[in-house]
Amino acid sequence: MSLITTEVRDRVGILTLNDPDHRNAITLAMNDEIGAVLDDWEVDDGIGALVLTGAGRGFCAGADLDDLMAGSNAAEMKAIYDGFLRIAHTPLPTVGAVNGAAVGAGMNMVLACDIAIAGRDYAKFDSRFLQIGIHPGGGHTWRLRSIANRSTTMAMVVFNQILRADRAKDVGLIWEVVDDADLIDEAVALAAVAAGQAKELNARTKASILTLDTIVESNQAVDHEVHPQLWSMSQPTFRTLVESLQKNISSKE
Repeated sequence: MSLITTEVRDRVGILTLNDPDHRNAITLAMNDEIGAVLDDWEVDDGIGALVLTGAGRGFCAGADLDDLMAGSNAAEMKAIYDGFLRIAHTPLPTVGAVNGAAVGAGMNMVLACDIAIAGRDYAKFDSRFLQIGIHPGGGHTWRLRSIANRSTTMAMVVFNQILRADRAKDVGLIWEVVDDADLIDEAVALAAVAAGQAKELNARTKASILTLDTIVESNQAVDHEVHPQLWSMSQPTFRTLVESLQKNISSKE
């Protein structure tokens, strides 16, 4: 059985973690399948965005404990995180559709997405690393702290505070809370907005946003954006959209 399943709707690739009997725990084999799918989708002109979700009632239970226990050095430990790092580094816009519990490294899967939405009744977010006697890994604390605030990070990681969907939205961990039955449709609709834009423009814009941490003042911010902005203005899409806008304005005068 494949450890992931895929579907394409409206230029959106839906990647589903597919090991519900183990609550979609991350294995090295699952990571390999995620990487292979993204390798294909990133060069497929028919796919412009990604939705990530889990099969069954769980989103992702974290790293498979057998694989985790087998990790005896830094390289082996890092291999456990290859799947969500592959998602974090894809140029495709990504929407996490959190359908159930996201635990430990499973939370990393959510944090790797550009934005996430969650089902109202079943989604929950549980750091849990310390509760099984292990230091957080895979950049968990950095990613959580960069999305939420210091207090939320401490509460979730050190004080084992588990967040339901509404609270996760309040602290900025997710973008929206939706009815569980509508989760995938809502995620696809959101991803389709990005998928309808030029693929390379999305990729360059994501790269600009994800490197903002190096900027400390406004002149740097202008320099950071000017070259990709000039590139975008040289593309046919820009001229087509601006001409359409100009015609629209003229028709209203």
